[in-house]
Amino acid sequence: MNGVYLLIATFFLIAVILITVVLVLFSRHKYNTLRKEVEMLDKEKNMIASTPVLSELAKIESIVKNDKMEEKYKNWQKRFEIIKDEKVNLINDMINDLDLSTSQKDYKNIDQKLAKVEMEIYKVRESANELLSEIQEITVSEEKYRSIVIKLKTKYRKLIGEFTNHKSDYEDISEAIELQFENIEKRFLDFERRMEKNEYDEVVHIVKALDTMVDHMGIVVVEVPNLVLLAGKLIPKRIEEITAIHQEMSDKGYNLEYLNVPYNMEECNKNVSTIMDRIRVLNLEDCMFELKTMLDYLDSIFNSFDSEKIARKGYEELSNQFDKRLKKTNRIMKDICDQLDDIKNMYDLKDEDVQDIQNLKLRLASVTKDYKQLVKQSSSSLKPYTYLYKQIEMLEKLLEEIENNLDISLKSLGSMHDDEIRAREQLEEIQDLLKQCKLKIRSYKLPIIINNYFIELSEANDAINEIVKELDKKPIVIKILNTRVDTARDLVLKLYNTTNDMIKTAQLAEMAIVYGNRYRSEAREIDKGLENAEMLYHKGSYKDALDVSLSSIELIEPDIHSKLLELYREN
Repeated sequence: MNGVYLLIATFFLIAVILITVVLVLFSRHKYNTLRKEVEMLDKEKNMIASTPVLSELAKIESIVKNDKMEEKYKNWQKRFEIIKDEKVNLINDMINDLDLSTSQKDYKNIDQKLAKVEMEIYKVRESANELLSEIQEITVSEEKYRSIVIKLKTKYRKLIGEFTNHKSDYEDISEAIELQFENIEKRFLDFERRMEKNEYDEVVHIVKALDTMVDHMGIVVVEVPNLVLLAGKLIPKRIEEITAIHQEMSDKGYNLEYLNVPYNMEECNKNVSTIMDRIRVLNLEDCMFELKTMLDYLDSIFNSFDSEKIARKGYEELSNQFDKRLKKTNRIMKDICDQLDDIKNMYDLKDEDVQDIQNLKLRLASVTKDYKQLVKQSSSSLKPYTYLYKQIEMLEKLLEEIENNLDISLKSLGSMHDDEIRAREQLEEIQDLLKQCKLKIRSYKLPIIINNYFIELSEANDAINEIVKELDKKPIVIKILNTRVDTARDLVLKLYNTTNDMIKTAQLAEMAIVYGNRYRSEAREIDKGLENAEMLYHKGSYKDALDVSLSSIELIEPDIHSKLLELYREN
């Protein structure tokens, strides 16, 4: 137990020693930091005291030549004495007190004292810098302002040279410009007099005035020739041209009221006159902008004139074409409407087809009415041609749409009529083909005609009768008529092919039997086969008769089939 107590006591002692060492080191660090801050503040105080105000005041003393300058000089001296003898000494006392508190390690009040010293140093430093700035404004004035004036004189001489070399470009404004140059010259002389008397307060205002005047004259010398050219020549000439063209076009029937040319040209003349008055007193603010804006407006008037001329030509050309197309379309529409009842009686027209034609008629009437109104406006010059041209372009698009829709309706009606004509023509062709079938079957006297053939013949006849019935109906349903024609044509063609195939097969079978008779005595099988073929032939089984006869003959002549076909072609 004694060992444990000893160990605890040892640890406690070490901890106390460590804490003591840390506190001592912290205290020493804080003390050193505060000492450095006090030294820095003392340096800043000394820098305030060493401000070159005295040397600058000495320069002022040598140039004091009037009461006003002397009053300023004394005021600056007094202010510097207050800074040096009162405020700097006060700061010095505050620093000494701060140094004492630091030595005594009075850390409780040090931060507050430190802040007060820093604030006081800042205020005194600013006062000293402000004083130095005011004094230097005078001490460096001569050099600074002379440098500025030298540059202004150089610029001034260039402007005079430019003006003199092109004086004719300025016309009657040259007198005002020369007078302004004289005023600038007087300002330069006034500057020299003030500098000799060291009246620097006045010099500042003179230099600023010179800078403004020379800059203004730079603008005047550059812009006045262009302004005079615009306001004195170009724009008045444009106004005269516009007035003349306006009168000429009005006499030719152009409606130009929307341009309000007489009033606007009068206002332009007034504005030009006002701008010229401002130019004469060299007040150039916004003059160039206003003149360019006016020039753009006048150019737009010329463009409007050109647009009217182009629109008139386009309107007249388009109007002639439109008038012809409109009359033609109205004539076609009238013909359709006059025949519409007959067409309805003749063909099975749908209600929507009739309604479409009626709608087209109403739309065409509206376009016709609008066009007549447009022609009236054109003939009496009630509207400008740019408006008329746009309107007739719109009417042309509407008419084109009506023409296209009408063309579709005409094609539909024409298709019905064509289908009827085509059906009648095809009926004749089908009947002729059926007649050929009957003649052909009669011309070749077959022993028997099978029942299927008569069925096909009956179906073909019935189909032809259906065509005749549809053609006799009023109105004709074209869709049903076309179906009947297609059906009848297919059935008659089928009959025609059946007739040809049956006759050809019967002919071949007969030729095969006759050809095979030469071999009857040579082979019993051939004789028996040909007898069977003859029996089938007389029963109307022509294909079977052909197959049996060929099979029998092939026992002696294997290529009998090709020979028989060749013989059939020759016959």
